[in-house]
Amino acid sequence: MSPGSLRHPLVILAAALVVLPGPVIAAGYTWSTATEIAIFVLAGLGFNLLLGYTGLLSFGHGLFFGLSAYCTTLTQIHWFHGSVLLPFVCSVAFSALLGGVVGFLALRRRGVYFSLLTLAFTALTFYIVFRWTSFTGGENGLSGLKRLALAGLDLGDEREFYYLVVGIVLVTAGLVWRVVHSPLGSVLVAIRENEQRARFAGYSVQRYKLAAFTISATVTGLSGSLFAYLKLFISADLVNPLFSGEILAMTIFGGMGNFLGPALGALFYLMFRAVVSSYTAAWQFWFGLLFMGFILFSPTGLVGLGERVLAPLRRRREQAAAMASRVAPQPGQQAPAFLGEHAPLTGALVRCSGVTKRFGGFVAVDRVDLEVRDRTLHALIGPNGAGKTTLFNLISGMYAPDLGSVQLAGQGIGGLPPEAVMAHGLSRSFQITSLFPSLTVWEHLRLGVQARARRRFHPLIRAHSLEEVNVQTRELVKFLGLEGMESATVADLSYGGQRLVEIGVALAARPRALLLDEPLAGLAAAERERITGLIRGLTQHMAVLLVEHDIDRVFAIADNITVMNEGRVLLEGDAETVRGNAEVQRVYIGGKEHAAPRERGAAAAGGPLLGLSGVNTYYGKSHILHDVTFEVREGEVVALLGRNGAGKSSTFKTILGIAPPRSGTVNFAGQLIGGRSPEQIARLGVGLVPQGRRLFAGLTVDENLRLGGLSRSRGSGVRWDRDRIYGYFPRIRDKLDTNADQLSGGEQQMVAIARALSGNVEILLLDEPFEGLSPAMVDEVFKSIEKLRSEISILIVEHHLDIVLSLADRAVVLDRGRVSHEGPAGPLLTDLEFRKKVLWL
Repeated sequence: MSPGSLRHPLVILAAALVVLPGPVIAAGYTWSTATEIAIFVLAGLGFNLLLGYTGLLSFGHGLFFGLSAYCTTLTQIHWFHGSVLLPFVCSVAFSALLGGVVGFLALRRRGVYFSLLTLAFTALTFYIVFRWTSFTGGENGLSGLKRLALAGLDLGDEREFYYLVVGIVLVTAGLVWRVVHSPLGSVLVAIRENEQRARFAGYSVQRYKLAAFTISATVTGLSGSLFAYLKLFISADLVNPLFSGEILAMTIFGGMGNFLGPALGALFYLMFRAVVSSYTAAWQFWFGLLFMGFILFSPTGLVGLGERVLAPLRRRREQAAAMASRVAPQPGQQAPAFLGEHAPLTGALVRCSGVTKRFGGFVAVDRVDLEVRDRTLHALIGPNGAGKTTLFNLISGMYAPDLGSVQLAGQGIGGLPPEAVMAHGLSRSFQITSLFPSLTVWEHLRLGVQARARRRFHPLIRAHSLEEVNVQTRELVKFLGLEGMESATVADLSYGGQRLVEIGVALAARPRALLLDEPLAGLAAAERERITGLIRGLTQHMAVLLVEHDIDRVFAIADNITVMNEGRVLLEGDAETVRGNAEVQRVYIGGKEHAAPRERGAAAAGGPLLGLSGVNTYYGKSHILHDVTFEVREGEVVALLGRNGAGKSSTFKTILGIAPPRSGTVNFAGQLIGGRSPEQIARLGVGLVPQGRRLFAGLTVDENLRLGGLSRSRGSGVRWDRDRIYGYFPRIRDKLDTNADQLSGGEQQMVAIARALSGNVEILLLDEPFEGLSPAMVDEVFKSIEKLRSEISILIVEHHLDIVLSLADRAVVLDRGRVSHEGPAGPLLTDLEFRKKVLWL
């Protein structure tokens, strides 16, 4: 046996259980104590499969433990008087059936509702068991179970019974180990890491979760049957929800997600209870304190604590994750054979006809017609809120269209779940990188390939034994230029590497059509070139539908372009047609509807109030803002402009502390605020009107205004009291008792601005304040903001350029996270050619 095999978790578990009775008995306890520990090791292994590997928190696994114990006792008493094995088999089968039924019902809800449903089932069962005295013994419990001889073993002997239990535990642990490392188990881990991405990789996650729940319930029930044979007496306490909490505590205390964690937790919990309870009846109090300490300081449990202690003694392996020169296919590299398995299709491959999607009263996509031809690169562009991502979500199965149809190669896919859409041959990436954080590059790509394998649901074979999957994964790794980095976790990759892996997962599905949502966002220049080349090359094998805010690059690589605005298709054509279209230019750079330049000298503004200097902001590894520097002076209105994805909203988040700068400074009223919390920054006098208004639904206008003022009402007086606010927004005075979500869009915007002003506010950040408003309401809100400009500094983001430039004194233009222009707003308002130069191309 090799040294490596001696460190195998099953070998360690077997050795620990063999020697366990020695120290237990030496400590003054019995073989029965050792047996109880072994049984709860088994219960923890079963529960850990659900919580640690699948990420599903059940508050009701005592249900399966306790009812299995009752099933064992009752079947022997009433049916199998002379047998130990048959009651045991019946209880395990009963646990599996019960697990399937409870899981089917509970898994219809997610998150806390799933957990509460498992708790409700257990509480209901406890009541029935406790009250049904004639059948279960009620509060008096149930006895009469006997440990008879089995296969020559005298189970009445505590030692022989212990080793029988150990044998069952090790066999079951071996099966659980196989499940964890099977194709089924690899998907369970993916579900834990990112359930949505697992669906869009092609897996029916509900089916996998039900399998995990049923297997977990069966293993837990098996331990309950053994417990009944150990105690020869059972009571309703075993189905008490508190007992489910004990199983949960053991698993978390040991280290969920680690195969041996629950075993360690069971040992520690039972020995702690035995030792401390011999000194005080308040052992649970001391365990509670210890448990809270672990949750706060070592949430990965005893296993995680051990790893932290041993970490300095181990040589740390560095992951080769630099993406400088080896992250993209080199010239001449061939795409995997499976990418070209679909015969070319003449005509439209993806067709949307009259597709409409509403969210409440808001129409996000309005009767959209779209055709994407096979083997072409089709780009979808438009300003913020145009409906591009919503249309992507409708095509890929995240949403079902309210009206219209979506077809792929003539087959209807509108309304199908994502995994079914994937099976038809359409896959996608996401605007914000969506991966499985703890998995390696190889595991990501193998999961994507495995989704199309025949034995993808097998619970016992090793996932890595699927040779066809391995071959295709190696081809994909080579094609993507990720060789040598297969064992690196995606968290260790650069942002460009993570983007490549995400595209690779989508390609692994062998798609006929690939949807890419902003694949170039946040990438360095070299990475943009590499991934652009990859995308262009993919059109030899499939259709690509691309949403991308880098319009220059879209015009350079797209075969066809569809422009959307306000949920509708504005224009479709090639790059030259779109580039020269006056309506498209109006959408992006405006016209002259509000061309009344401000007649205001620079001297009218006061000293600097808000200043950014050399600010660099990241989202994870994505570099969003690059050395951004500008200022807003007292009494000044500054427009923050730029194309989609330029970094405008990220600048707001940086100012507000939501996305603190990694370097550079943010100064407000003479104080450095970079790194402070959002609530601290708000109290200093920074008011935000967020995009979409985001009023507190269900609360009245008055309650919204009060909440807005709570965090800023400091000092000797309130700068913006109610009467002053009503002077700018008189309409809301009569709506104070109305629920904010029942107001019109314009009235909601006024309340949002009033809420942001409440208290001592020195500067107002307005994010798309005119979005979704009717023309009449645009004029009314415009006039209110125009009046406000004389009282407060304003930094405003707004894609209606004529409106915002009419309001602004100065304009700061961002391009790919960098300040590309700064100057007076007047020239941009009145000179459209100058505006095109600065804001268009």
